[in-house]
Amino acid sequence: MTIRTIVKNPNEVLNRKTKKVNKFDQKLTTLLEDMYDTMIDADGIGIAAPQVGVSLRVAIVDLGEGEEIIEMVNPEVLETEGLEVEVEGCLSFPDLYGEVERPFYVRIKAQERDGTWYELEAEDYEARAILHEIDHLDGILFDSKIIRVVDPSELEPQEEDELV
Repeated sequence: MTIRTIVKNPNEVLNRKTKKVNKFDQKLTTLLEDMYDTMIDADGIGIAAPQVGVSLRVAIVDLGEGEEIIEMVNPEVLETEGLEVEVEGCLSFPDLYGEVERPFYVRIKAQERDGTWYELEAEDYEARAILHEIDHLDGILFDSKIIRVVDPSELEPQEEDELV
């Protein structure tokens, strides 16, 4: 497993809609493992393939501490409900934090690394992280959704260390 370089904004790969994964092979497994190691090394809770320079519909969310790692290949949003405004950060935007409005609930379908389809429902912070990563796969960056920029001094210590 390799820690890859995180692509920082501005970079064209971050602004492009990603390509669907058609081959579920060792190359995909290696990408997922590298993305996970890269995310953990950067103290993130989510990462999308474009953030490591790969334009494929692959993303990971891991809220840590006993939570299941969510690997999303070719994810699709099926349903959302509610809205809430919370502070977000992003590994591709070091030192930028902002209030972003997102749905409180999401239901998605996605594929596992072996190509098997699954559905997942999530709420609150988990839903926010999933939607943030799916936005990356569509070339939508969180800075375009910021309602108010938040100074790092306004953050609670644990929030600053948890970047999506």
